[in-house]
Order: sequence, then structure tokens, then C-alpha cells
Amino acid sequence: MLHNVHKRYEKIFPATLALSVGLMVLGVILDDPARIPMGLYRIITMQDLLITDYIYIAGPGAAFINAGIVTIISVCLIKYSGDPFNGFTIVEMGLMAGFSLFGKNFLNIWPIILGTWLYARFQREPFAKYASVALLATSLAPLVSYMALGSIHASIPLGVIVGILVGFLLPSLSGYTYKIQNGMNLYNMGFACGILAMMIVPILTAFGDKPDSVLYWAEGYNGRFAAVIGILCLVFIYIGFFATGIPPWAVWAGYRRLLSTTGRAPSDYLRMFGAGPVLVNIGVNGLVGTAYILLVGGDLNGPTIGGIFTIMGFSAFGKHLFNIVPVMLGVAIGAYGMHYSPDYPSLQLAGLFGTTLAPIAGHFGPLYGILAGFIHSALVLQTGGPVAGLNLYNNGFSGGLIAIVLYPTITAIGKHRRPKLRDEDYFDLFEESEPIDTSTWRTHHGSDDHEHTKDHMPPPQPHHSVYDQDSLMEDDQPADCEVH
Repeated sequence: MLHNVHKRYEKIFPATLALSVGLMVLGVILDDPARIPMGLYRIITMQDLLITDYIYIAGPGAAFINAGIVTIISVCLIKYSGDPFNGFTIVEMGLMAGFSLFGKNFLNIWPIILGTWLYARFQREPFAKYASVALLATSLAPLVSYMALGSIHASIPLGVIVGILVGFLLPSLSGYTYKIQNGMNLYNMGFACGILAMMIVPILTAFGDKPDSVLYWAEGYNGRFAAVIGILCLVFIYIGFFATGIPPWAVWAGYRRLLSTTGRAPSDYLRMFGAGPVLVNIGVNGLVGTAYILLVGGDLNGPTIGGIFTIMGFSAFGKHLFNIVPVMLGVAIGAYGMHYSPDYPSLQLAGLFGTTLAPIAGHFGPLYGILAGFIHSALVLQTGGPVAGLNLYNNGFSGGLIAIVLYPTITAIGKHRRPKLRDEDYFDLFEESEPIDTSTWRTHHGSDDHEHTKDHMPPPQPHHSVYDQDSLMEDDQPADCEVH
């Protein structure tokens, strides 16, 4: 029985390879193949500071081929390092594919990965424990490109050395920042990278460097890209309902249970609900992200498609329709309140990447989610300055600051409870893949649903990890199955 359930993970590798090839084929279809080699050259020779849209500087062909190559590198790194596949693997693939359209390329990610490998060797631990962290740490890939190509001290060896140092430092830093956010910011590595970048930028400035944000932003692709993303999302929904070996009614029941979760990290939906509901969730969330950009009059391009891919990736690990829409709404309201409009480039990205705060909407309710999105729309426009465009996960940095403030404030004042820091090991998130039985979880509110007692929960699983059901009973722990 356990072997059969584990098949939900075995298909991640070939499916990711197929998706990567599909991205590259899409690039060839959307662009003149003769332009692609020069486009790839432009991608690897750019400084990559935020916001550098690869579709703008190199064309859709080179951009999507770069995304396909980086995604293949990423999934092979996970597989051949021995890191077990689970829901977070889908997150990593969404992140890497998405940010490979603006900021990450198949060269500037390697020094950071090497640095994390050296950290694993230094700690005398297997690299499998840190492979996922290595991929997430490539949030600072623009720093590698800048030090190699854009700094007044620029040299390729300097870029490599700085990247190795970043990869070596981030595992320990991200493990600490994860705890203080209490699962309310899904982009923990963005917060950790933001803190590190805030230290690096003043040092660079002291030595005469002045990195700064840029804006390369493609327009005019909405029709083509909306059709492509729409078809992709509908394919995910179809496969979820009809091609996972589970009756459609069971997939629908699982998806309804998924919608009742808070999304508070860690929430590995693939372990909890299986492939069918997760694929449906990926497709629905992708359509929601695309619809948001079109409704606010935005542009489908490298950065915004990267945001949509990121939402789709986190659809396996915390995001769903009911906890992302309030945050998006809050960002849109905040845009008008600041005399901007939601189609301002940075606010388009805030509407998508701001869903890092989805657990606040899921855990505390949609009104608090709107509040979090409203604050995020203002804060994210300011957090980019101190990091000078070097941190690709700038929304994660802003989201971390908001989570640190809102969680204890809402808990103590709104919920009349005493906030506590988490104590889970961050790296356990990447080591467990045992399925969780959610068949007995409630999917509707009842008269006593607000009392989350052990009578409503499945029995503890035999393994020991941050997902242990006993730990989910504590008020200060992440409750994956907590209803709204």
C-alpha cells in the first residue's frame, strides 16, 4: 500500500523533464530560432538586477529556453543528490522556472549551489539535506552576475567567490529566519536573502560600488501568453481529475479538504492530499494569477509569468484559492490608496508574489489577509532600495517583515493568545515524504469546528518530523488541517 502511495512522488521527475522540454519548445515556437543564440548570450551577460525581464532583453525564445535548462538542472540536482521528492519539490521547480525568466540563468546559479555544497561538506552532512536550500539561495544570483560583470571591481573569479560565500552562509541564516516568521511567510529564503543583501550593499557602497534597481519590462504579449498559460492550467486540472487513477469525485473531495487548510508552513499538500487535488489546485491558482494581471491591466511577460509559475509551484505547499485572493485584493486596494494603480510594474509583481502572506489569510481570516496585502503593497516598494535589486525574492523579504509584525500582534490582541516562536528544524521540511492520511478531516464548518481538538484529527503518523500530528495540536505550531 505504501509503495502505491509513493507513486505520487515518482512521477515528479519525468513530469518536470517533460515540462522543461515543453518550455524550450514553446520558446522555439514563439520566436525566430535564429535569434535564440544571441538572446542566450545577452541573458548570461546581463547584470540581472531587479527587474530584468529576459523576454524584453532577449526575446521569448531565449527566455523560455533558459527557463527549461535551469529547471532541468534543478530537478536533476534534487534527484541525484538523494533529496526525496515531495510537495516542496514542486515549489522549487515553479520558483526556478519562473525566476529563470528574470534574474536566474544557467550560469549564475552555479557558484551559490557550490557554496551550499561546501557548507554541507563543512558540516559533514549529506548534500541531500541542503540541495533544496541551494536552489532557493539562488535568489541572490544577480549578485553573482553583478560582481562578475557590472561592479567597478568586476571579474568572473570575484563573482564566483562571492556566490560561493553566499551559498555557504545562507543555510544557517535561513534556518534561523524560518523560526521567527511562524510559518506566516512562505518565501522564507527571500527574507533571509534580503537580510544578507542589506549587509552586502553597504559594504559594496563603501568600496565604491553602486548597484541599483533597473526596469526592463516587456509589453504586448498578453494575448499569446494568456492563451499558453490558460491551456497549461486547464491541462493540469484535467490531469488532476481524470489521469491520476483516482475517481473524479474523490479528487473533488480532496480539493475541498485542501481549500479548508490554512496554508501555514509547512503544508505539504502532495503528502496530505495526493496528486489529483494538488494538480487541480495548481491549475486553478494559475488561472487566478493570470486573471489578476489581466484584470488590473497588467502585462504578461517574464516577471509576471514568473510570479504565476511561483504561485503554481506553491499550490503544492500552502497556497489555494481562498487564501491568495484576499492578499491580492489587499494589494490592489493599497495601490489605489497610494495614488498608484495596480498595473504599476512593481505592484503587478506584488499582487502575485505578495501571496507569500497567504497563511495570514488562511490562519486568521480573509480580512487579515486583505490587511496583510494592503501593508505589503506599500512596504514592498521600499524594501527594494536597501537591497539595490540584488534579491530576486524581494516580496519574500517584505513578507517576512510583515509576518514578524502581524503574527504576534494579531495573536496577542486579536486572538488573545500568547505568541510563541517555532522550534522546528527548518531542514526537516526537505527530508520527509511519508504520506499523511487526511481522509477523516472535516471539510465543512460545524458547531464545534472552532475547537481544534484531537477528536477532529487523524492519529499520529509513525515517523518523526515537523509534520507529526502531535505537534499540530499545539496552538503555536503550524496546523496544516486547520479550517478557516
